[in-house]
Amino acid sequence: MDPTNSTAETSNITTMEMNGHDNANENMEGSTNLSATTQNHNSYDDLFPQLPGKNMNAGNGTPLASTWGKQPKMIIPPTVTQVFHIPIEERRGTGGFGADDSHKKLKTVMEKSGAKIEMSTGSKDQSLTFLITGKQESVLKARRDLLAQFQTKASSTITIPKEHHRFILGRGGTNLQELETRTATQISIPKANENDDKITISGPKDGIEKAMHEIQLISDVQSKQAYEVLPVLKIYHPFINSPNGDYVKQMLMDYPDVRINIPPLSVMKDELSVAGEKNGVMSVVEKIKEISKVLEKKATTVSVEVKKSQHKYVIGPKGNAINEILQDTGVFVEMPSSDSTSETITLRGPQEKLGLALTKVYEKANSVVSYNVACPTWLHKYIIGRKGAGIQKLTAELQKVHVEFMDTGDSIKIEGPPEEADKARDTLDNLANDLKIK
Repeated sequence: MDPTNSTAETSNITTMEMNGHDNANENMEGSTNLSATTQNHNSYDDLFPQLPGKNMNAGNGTPLASTWGKQPKMIIPPTVTQVFHIPIEERRGTGGFGADDSHKKLKTVMEKSGAKIEMSTGSKDQSLTFLITGKQESVLKARRDLLAQFQTKASSTITIPKEHHRFILGRGGTNLQELETRTATQISIPKANENDDKITISGPKDGIEKAMHEIQLISDVQSKQAYEVLPVLKIYHPFINSPNGDYVKQMLMDYPDVRINIPPLSVMKDELSVAGEKNGVMSVVEKIKEISKVLEKKATTVSVEVKKSQHKYVIGPKGNAINEILQDTGVFVEMPSSDSTSETITLRGPQEKLGLALTKVYEKANSVVSYNVACPTWLHKYIIGRKGAGIQKLTAELQKVHVEFMDTGDSIKIEGPPEEADKARDTLDNLANDLKIK
């Protein structure tokens, strides 16, 4: 499962508007790591130049320069908003939220991309949440640069036959460049004269997964062994994969010369592929078809509304909560993407197990609640007490509660299990009212 959907309640929101001029000191553009064999050749345009007499104004008899005096109809690109998250385990050390270095990086990304960005930290898990608004191309550029600046880079290698590398590169390296852009990764392919068939991919975890999946597909298509693409609805992929991929692992143990490629959750494809030794591929394909037929007959769905702020508790760290529900009940919990504002969660599985799964979803969603206690900022220091004595007393009694004093908004944020959070809210509310009277 891919936990990149996790949403966090946010605090200390930092919003910085663009200042209108590009004076960034760092170039945070993602660099493409092409092999030397592509870098030392002419580009496609050099090898195949434009035919004489063909240009963007051919046929209209109007020089390009003469069009500047006209008033063309302005087409304003639509503004889009995207939200994405970096969990605490993938955060690059920044010295803590609010550090000058973080502000500087955020400002530079905004200036370079032209997008407006709001950044905040989860009050409990310290994950980072970014809200990006702007033109589509600006939002994509900002997201890529933010990942480069604030997310630790993971690295993985995949072994691909040497003769397939050129298909991954594409003409002039264009395929590779497009793949790197789509996945926000850097892909290093060995030089043609190197006796090495390992391709290295670095970047965010979900990007690496997508890149490895696409590279494997390209290789499988070129393979002389059997290759089958099965039309299987995306909604059934989690059942075929099973919790923690156990079912696929078992099939691979039974047929070690076969590869099963199931797209990551973030890749919306109603298909999967099987490649490898011919007889093994045929056997695995039949097993997958049998599972799909059973699912089509027995799987039913139910949808429920759960506050967006509670979705992260249903997902759990690294998707553990969803995996647990699937393992215990055979029901898969489909979450809306983090970019979506939808609060609808869909449960899919055997009808007799939907009730139990629904109970577990609500248990996890309500395992943590959050409140905002109205309290003027200037009173915070009196509640905190000398050297933190006041707030330490409260948290010592209610150890599972997280209390955060907001710098703006005249409020105190509380997050924790319902019973303890309720007690903390009442205590802080009474303290705030008493201090206001004094």
